Amino acid sequence: MDSKPYGTVLLKAALILDFLAEHPRSKLQEIAKACELTSSTTLKILDTLLIIHYVDRNEQKEFSLGTKFFHFASASLSQMNLSEIAKPFLHQLQQKIDETIHLGILENNTILYVDKLEPKNQNIRMSSKVGVTRPLYSSAMGKAVLANFPEGQLEDYLTQTTPLKAYTENTITNPLRLKNELQTIEKTRVAFDDEEMENDIFCVGAALVVDHQIRGAFSISIPKYRLNSEKKEFMIEEVLKTKEKLEKKLSGKS
Repeated sequence: MDSKPYGTVLLKAALILDFLAEHPRSKLQEIAKACELTSSTTLKILDTLLIIHYVDRNEQKEFSLGTKFFHFASASLSQMNLSEIAKPFLHQLQQKIDETIHLGILENNTILYVDKLEPKNQNIRMSSKVGVTRPLYSSAMGKAVLANFPEGQLEDYLTQTTPLKAYTENTITNPLRLKNELQTIEKTRVAFDDEEMENDIFCVGAALVVDHQIRGAFSISIPKYRLNSEKKEFMIEEVLKTKEKLEKKLSGKS
């Protein structure tokens, strides 16, 4: 005679998680119907999964797999959408700064833009678009990511990339000078692009690193004429605050 499994609520929770893995951003009724559970039972389980960060819920009351899974294994972006996780934090940052904000991921030794937030009260906008890539050595996000490369990986990158192409007269093309800057970035946790990718554009960026793994990066871009020492220090401070909050979220600890 087969014994009944202990903890049938765990089996129901597993059904819900399996469904969300295939159908992110699902509503309560959709989940309940697919899992053949009552809405009340489904909601109780979801509420518990929310508490332990196995499930996330957005403003539209749609459920997806939660950030806790980053704690267990590297997940693909389609499974754990960095853009969706980061968006509320980047919106908060933009409300304070009101400049262009980019979110990117490391792809084939470049930074791939996966999201862009436009300023609300500025006439001049950045020409960048989601889906384009930028070199690591000449962009703020890229240098922030490079500063987290192990020494061997950095050497491989420089071997593959050298000679470093100059995009402006300010682009760092000397590998030794780049290494020295990366050492500073490792200590300060912020990187700059001071007209190195585009003339008249200044960027402050930071990498998102969880459990020694690079999850992505983000940056603030500002026309140089709008920059002063006070605003630069404010941008650095807010980037570091956002980095800390986002990394905590991605680690499943918030």
